[in-house]
Amino acid sequence: QAIVAEEFVPFNREVSLVGARGKDGSVEVYPLAENVHTNGVLSLSTAIDAPELQAQAKQMFTAVADSLDYVGVLALEFFDVEGTLLVNEIAPRVHNSGHWTQQGAETCQFENHLRAVCGLPLGSTKLIRETSMVNILGEDTLPEALLAMDGCHIHWYGKEKREGRKMGHINVCGDYPGELHRRLCALAEVLDPMTFPAVHEFAKQ
Repeated sequence: QAIVAEEFVPFNREVSLVGARGKDGSVEVYPLAENVHTNGVLSLSTAIDAPELQAQAKQMFTAVADSLDYVGVLALEFFDVEGTLLVNEIAPRVHNSGHWTQQGAETCQFENHLRAVCGLPLGSTKLIRETSMVNILGEDTLPEALLAMDGCHIHWYGKEKREGRKMGHINVCGDYPGELHRRLCALAEVLDPMTFPAVHEFAKQ
């Protein structure tokens, strides 16, 4: 049986680019998101401002989408290796690392997917506020304190509870510099560090 062996790639961080391509070939991409994984599963995704990486990622996104004559939302995951992006995965769908767009972008990825497949003009992908997405893994309840937190938006998927399953996500927003970090620190104070380790690690920064 044939096998494929890949060389280990030392990387600085993982990032992803979510974008959409319309029936007319128009392309809109969202800001890059920096991703943190726990046991191989995405746990935290934060929109970032990285102009040089953004330009690299958009060029690759456009090349892939155009070559496939793709219509809809598409996500590319990358390893950031000292400022050079290497494609790690291509996901032809709305993507977990793009859920932050629900509160953080002028047009969310779900709306842009519908616009694309219906032949409508794509909406603006501009960042309107700093936003992080926190995955809810294997839990179907959260502390009630979250409901009183400013800039905290909870999205449940209505799934049956199962260990490690993506049950929903929390979008945390900040309207001015430093506010997102402060709100993630506040979130860490009420979330279980065993269930949400990435939030607690972020709060220590």
